[in-house]
Amino acid sequence: MIRRNPSGDLPQIHPSAFVDPTAILCGKVVVEENVFIGPYAVIRADETRPDGGMDAIVIGAHSNIQDGVVIHSKSGASVNIGAHTSIAHRSIVHGPCEVGARVFIGFNSVLFNCKVGEGCVVRHNSVVDGCDLPAGFYVPSTTYINARTDLGTIPKVTASATEFSEDVVRTNNELVAGYKRIQNEF
Repeated sequence: MIRRNPSGDLPQIHPSAFVDPTAILCGKVVVEENVFIGPYAVIRADETRPDGGMDAIVIGAHSNIQDGVVIHSKSGASVNIGAHTSIAHRSIVHGPCEVGARVFIGFNSVLFNCKVGEGCVVRHNSVVDGCDLPAGFYVPSTTYINARTDLGTIPKVTASATEFSEDVVRTNNELVAGYKRIQNEF
């Protein structure tokens, strides 16, 4: 479902993107080219700053927002998801938040008030809260990271983790083409 927010903003969706009919996109949302948005995802840009304005939630080109993901933002702050990035099933991205290009966010992970640098991998059931995670870090499953976390204890991304991330993006880019081909059948 594509709908306006109370401020009157309507999502802008590139014609090459695929948005599952069960997903909800509301308000000042920008979906760039060849993006896959899966079943029951919710991307909602409807809260405003005290001055009445709001920044957009932007989903970068060739990225995928998988089943049940929620992306929202507090008080009109921006959320930017970089190109070729995967946000896996049931994750929550709550702004203000910036996720770099070629990032993988694993199942059930939570990002809030943070920056996740290019090429990072945040594995399943992890939390990144209130901090900047520089490019190329690997966050193991069930890890909690905040501003007090010693990044020296966090490993760097391995070649196999990068290959996995790239394969997820490739697979979801193929789904865009497949679902676009049959979208008028349902």
